[in-house]
Amino acid sequence: MHSFIGTKETAFIYAVTAAGLVHSVTRSCSAGNMTECSCDTKLQNGGSASEGWHWGGCSDDIHYGMSFSRKFLDGPTKNITGKDGSGLLAMNLHNNEAGRQAVAKLMSVDCRCHGVSGSCAVKTCWKTMSPFEKVGRFLKDKYENSIQISDRLKKKILRKEKSHRKIPVRKEDLLYINKSPNYCVEDRKLGIRGTRGRECNRTSEGPDGCNLLCCGRGYNTHVVRHVERCECKFVWCCYVRCRQCESMTDVHTCK
Repeated sequence: MHSFIGTKETAFIYAVTAAGLVHSVTRSCSAGNMTECSCDTKLQNGGSASEGWHWGGCSDDIHYGMSFSRKFLDGPTKNITGKDGSGLLAMNLHNNEAGRQAVAKLMSVDCRCHGVSGSCAVKTCWKTMSPFEKVGRFLKDKYENSIQISDRLKKKILRKEKSHRKIPVRKEDLLYINKSPNYCVEDRKLGIRGTRGRECNRTSEGPDGCNLLCCGRGYNTHVVRHVERCECKFVWCCYVRCRQCESMTDVHTCK
């Protein structure tokens, strides 16, 4: 399984795991399910009287969630990677932080209006995390645009392409060292099943669509006959009488 180490998929897994931990712990803090944390007390008193709003409610304490995630994940990551893989260690720690930064970047401000007859004379505002689905889509985009780096770590992380090394690597970028194996073709040594024979959706543009899942090889279509009970009625007394209904369905499988 060595071929999977340091790939784009590994980068995404590290990032989404760190982000999920931040999101889950912070949500638990705001819900009062943890004794070590609660709402973000730094935003309890403040705002702008001239603009007619103030901090209130329960802002998500993302600082605690990020700190918890660093302690929980970064230490074990260092132990697993070891000294021999300094480039790999830097990559994994960076991707952990990229996941955390994604949650922080997508924080938003929600407000509630107060006033006579539904007016918005004063607003109470608080900071809240975006739904995790949005965080996942953000990280998926970062995965699609991940950056290959050199496995030789010097003073800082360097891009693999020497001509691009002047372009800075940002905190929210996902990094990888090794190119991914070909998941389209079966490789028993690596445990890759390939996509030949996989059922796909001919009309879908998503990951289950035949165009993507079949890796450009095309697909076969065959008709499947289904027989099931239908039009069931209760007959007094006491049994159920059903008809046998037959339907034909097109099933598409990758070549």
